Amino acid sequence: MSSDVLIRALRPDERAAWEPLWKGYLDFYKTSVPKEVYDTTWARLHDPAEPMWLLGAYSGGRLLGIVHYLYHRSCWTVGNYCYLQDLFVAEGARKLGLGRALIEAVYEKARTDGASRVHWLTHETNATARALYDTLADRPGFIQYRKLF
Repeated sequence: MSSDVLIRALRPDERAAWEPLWKGYLDFYKTSVPKEVYDTTWARLHDPAEPMWLLGAYSGGRLLGIVHYLYHRSCWTVGNYCYLQDLFVAEGARKLGLGRALIEAVYEKARTDGASRVHWLTHETNATARALYDTLADRPGFIQYRKLF
């Protein structure tokens, strides 16, 4: 990872830098959401009453990667779990260690905030990301089931 990389929370005035990365993440997974979801998500990420957070990876003064994460209760622990919901690095900035740096920053935040674990999902075909994830976490073998409404 380059020495000029900075991981920090995004400020409310940085939406214009965040939005293309968020759209890139959605495009990667071949999905889209209405403008209302962009607006609501951005507001939640900056509302101290919400358990949702956002960090950015900056290099050369430019935002090149983002991670959204949130805390939730569990019946298995006293402390919260931390769900790393969305991780995205701009295509031209991949292989610079930004994804790893963002995950490790979430680990540090989660530890500090008393979470007992960080967990996330990725698609089984996302081989590049999985190669990184296999170096950073255990894959416990659970299969996701879901019902959309």
